Amino acid sequence: MKFKKILAVVLAVLMVALCFSACGKEKEQSDMEYVKEKGKLIVGITDFAPMDYQDENGNWIGFDADMAKAFAEYLGVDIEFVEIVWDNKVFEIDSKTIDCVWNGMTLNDEVTSAMSCTEPYCNNAQVVVVPVGEADKYTTVEACKELQFAVEASSAGKAQAEANGFYFTEVKDQATTLAEVSAGTSDAAIIDSLMAGAMIGEGTGYDNLTYTLALNEEKYGVGFRKGSDLTAELNKFFEETRANGEMEKIAKQYGVQEALIK
Repeated sequence: MKFKKILAVVLAVLMVALCFSACGKEKEQSDMEYVKEKGKLIVGITDFAPMDYQDENGNWIGFDADMAKAFAEYLGVDIEFVEIVWDNKVFEIDSKTIDCVWNGMTLNDEVTSAMSCTEPYCNNAQVVVVPVGEADKYTTVEACKELQFAVEASSAGKAQAEANGFYFTEVKDQATTLAEVSAGTSDAAIIDSLMAGAMIGEGTGYDNLTYTLALNEEKYGVGFRKGSDLTAELNKFFEETRANGEMEKIAKQYGVQEALIK
């Protein structure tokens, strides 16, 4: 009887150990294994030309979108773009609604502390956008303090508005900030210089707008979940596409080649 009790205890201990071992293996699945197992890389983006925007057929294109497609092909998986609320990007990535944020994302302290981020691949700046007829008045930070700005929520533009003591209203994305200024519901906007170069001025849909003042200098990176092995894999992919000219070829399609970090 005593032997049977000992055997039962040993078996129970073994079962618990096996259970913990199985749980441990499940937790040990890497991000790359997770993405390859489901056969799809889900990329979080916003409407942000020339990095991510839709063509006339509703397909996502742009420098970041095309690079993401190439990376998914490199991994041997499909790609899906999900338009996110920028303010919720960390929640979306942590809850696995998306696998990465690839959207001209500024590598600031908030981002790098919450995500596993790649090495920077593009230079950028936050610039002040105003109506063409007002441009000469707003070439200094001090002059801009009388303006009411539209900024994207939780963006680098908002951070610059706060840092410079500007009055501002938060909107859902950078494209909306331009619509606000064009409509006269805001005096000015703060957006990425790459977007300004593509979206405003002569020959664009916002030929009544221009940009005047650069408020800072910054760099773009891609964000994955904390501890993700996809970060190192994308760094490797960036290195290879710089070397073989693919990155520059894609950049030239969208006019961002001068901003590339080489």
